[in-house]
Amino acid sequence: MKKLLIGALVGGIILFFCQFLSWTVLNWHGNAYQYTPRQDTIMSALSTQIDKDGQYMIPNLPPDATMKDHEAAMKTYAGKPWAVIAYHSSKNINMAPNIFRGLIVDILIIGFFCAIISRMNALNFTAILISALFVGMIVFFNVPYTHHIWFQDADLMGYFWDCLVGWALVGVWLGWLYKV
Repeated sequence: MKKLLIGALVGGIILFFCQFLSWTVLNWHGNAYQYTPRQDTIMSALSTQIDKDGQYMIPNLPPDATMKDHEAAMKTYAGKPWAVIAYHSSKNINMAPNIFRGLIVDILIIGFFCAIISRMNALNFTAILISALFVGMIVFFNVPYTHHIWFQDADLMGYFWDCLVGWALVGVWLGWLYKV
């Protein structure tokens, strides 16, 4: 239990620090949040056209659209511009709660991983490192990659490196901690 708690705490901090670096110093996700000099005009237009916080895919159809409407829309919108907009009516600049929640989640994630590897029969450095890399790839394929298939996210490679590097470092740490 002691190894699990220490592994989760330090491993969660390692994963959190890797994520922090990838979004700041390394800027692996910069492509997803590009600047446009027309931002004031765009925000002004959005705030007059969108009445509630949410994510919007444009163009789209209302929820009660028929299959015939969907088929017609596919033909009409094929090859034309489209956008996914995450709209918020107010910007919250207090990052502390999000940073804290992110760290707690990373510690929990690594705690779950420690619970899994502590039950492995062949517990050694290599097995733990490979298991961590597999989990990192599962994380990558499960959400960022499958989301990218449909929405062509600009920072897919940022997520790939997040998963590969972060989980590799966690695997090295836990491989050392759990060495038999």
